[in-house]
Formats: sequence, structure tokens, C-alpha cells
Amino acid sequence: MVRGKTEMKRIENATSRQVTFSKRRNGLLKKAFELSVLCDAEVALIIFSPRGKLYEFSSSSSIPKTVERYQKRIQDLGSNHKRNDNSQQSKDETYALARKIEHLEISTRKMMGEGLDASSIDELQQLENQLDRSLMKIRAKKYQLLREEIEKLKEKERNLIAENKMLMEKCEMQGRGIIARTSSSSTSSELDIDNNDDMEVVTDLFIGPPETRHSKKFPPPN
Repeated sequence: MVRGKTEMKRIENATSRQVTFSKRRNGLLKKAFELSVLCDAEVALIIFSPRGKLYEFSSSSSIPKTVERYQKRIQDLGSNHKRNDNSQQSKDETYALARKIEHLEISTRKMMGEGLDASSIDELQQLENQLDRSLMKIRAKKYQLLREEIEKLKEKERNLIAENKMLMEKCEMQGRGIIARTSSSSTSSELDIDNNDDMEVVTDLFIGPPETRHSKKFPPPN
């Protein structure tokens, strides 16, 4: 009698579900044992029943040892996978950079007028437009620098004019001071000469007591 295909869904009848669990559990434990013996494989099997009862099988000395080996293997695989991902990412980035550098070199040669034989009309038109935009930016920057330089020269000129004006005013003030001192010195010299002209000069020689002397005034020279 041919067995029908079992539908994969939860068995609603509790008795049937428990009978099926017992049969399949025993069959699974038997298969795990046969796999470990026939293939010399390390097998660990853990089963919990719907009521929470534990069933286990281990081909090694203990299940924790197999679980520890499993966890270590997972960590190694994760590290290797991470390294592989990083290595692949580095390769992709290197390849992308190499392509970008190559594209820039080709564009630079075309802008210099080299390697234009294989270019189409559209590419040449795009290149021409790009050169026009670049030329406009270069000219704008040039005019900006010229304007800034002119402003600096004008500012320097204003500073020089102001400094020259200050120096001229200082020279004028110093000249006025010298003229004033010269005029004052001349006036003082004239007054000294007049006073010397009015001085009395005694030239007579007297013999006798001092009280008998008389001063003699000489008229000023004509």
C-alpha cells in the first residue's frame, strides 16, 4: 500500500500529534546515530518536546563540547567573511579610483587637443562647451585679481598722499619757527647795540681821593 504525502501543517489532534512526535523523534535520533557511525561525523542533536522535555544525542563525549566547537567555527567564519568583505571592498574602491584616474587623464589629453581622432561630434561639442566655461571662469578670476590689485594700489597712493601732506605741514611749521627765532635774535642784537652806545666811558686819570673824581660824559659819535 502506497503511503500518501503528508501535508506539512500542525496536527490538531493532540494524541495524533504526540504519536507522530515519538515516531519522528526516534527516527531522527536513529538517523543522527547512523550518520555519525557511517560517515565518522561529529553529530549533536537537541530536541525539546511540546511539553518541554529534552531529548539529545551526541557522537562525541558531550553536547557542550560540540556546541563550543560550533560557536568557535561560527566566529572564525564571521571573521573570514568580514575580512573577505573588506578585501573585496578595497578591490572595488581601487578599481573605481583607477577608472576615475583613467577617465581624468583622457579628458585632460582631449582638453590639450590630443587623442581627438576617436571622438564623435557630440563629444567634441561637449569638450568645446567645457573649454568655453573654463575660459570664462579663468577670465573672471583674472579680472577679480586685477581689480583687487588696483584697489591696493589706490589705497597705497592715498596713504602716500596723506603722508606727503603731513610732511609738508611739518616742514612749514619748522620753517616758521626758524624765521621767528631769527627775527627775535636780530631784535635783541639791535637793542644791545643801542644800549652800548648810551654807556658812559671814563677816560680821565685822576690822582687823589676817590670822592674828588667826576665822571665825564662823551657825546655819542656823529
